[in-house]
Amino acid sequence: MYYDVLLAFVMATAILAITPGPDNIFVLIQSITYGRKYGIATVAGLMTGCLVHATLLAFGVSALIKQNPNVYFSIKLFGALYMFYLAFLVFRSSDKIEVKNDDKDQKSLMDLYKKGFIMNVLNPKVAIFFLAFFPGFLFSHFLNIVIQFYVLAAIFILVSFTVFSTIAILSGTISKYIKEHGQLGKVLKWLQIIVFVGIAVYLLISDK
Repeated sequence: MYYDVLLAFVMATAILAITPGPDNIFVLIQSITYGRKYGIATVAGLMTGCLVHATLLAFGVSALIKQNPNVYFSIKLFGALYMFYLAFLVFRSSDKIEVKNDDKDQKSLMDLYKKGFIMNVLNPKVAIFFLAFFPGFLFSHFLNIVIQFYVLAAIFILVSFTVFSTIAILSGTISKYIKEHGQLGKVLKWLQIIVFVGIAVYLLISDK
């Protein structure tokens, strides 16, 4: 078992969860608009959607790898290319962090949970990201591949839930800090690019 692989996965997940993206900005907006507990309800919905994607990935990809071991290299290559593509998209995007919401209608906790879940589970980009990200971090030659995918999913959900819930709890402070520090967006943008490129390089050179 390669514990260094798991550590690298935890660090990559944490950095990606912290850097601005559709999900954490969405959580921040809901928290500012409706309150902290509503933001956490949104996080719970998003993470439930992640579990659905992880389950489909675990059983689908593991079956392919068992049928043809060469598929594993192809998936890793796809993952590396997709990470380079994401880095390129971030490079071309604006470094301005927009925190605004035009939807002022009162929502229940269940409304925001369902909104987070549907937003995640129906987003094909999440499935593609999981397919690109997870297989390169399989950490054992002996443990069942499905179990390894679920371990990675559990780590991903735990780390992301912790980071996103912290964003919800500190939403007021974070929003104020973003407004007062215009250069923060540029720093986080380049941090995200470095992480995506780093994951891509890791996938290409790793022999796990």
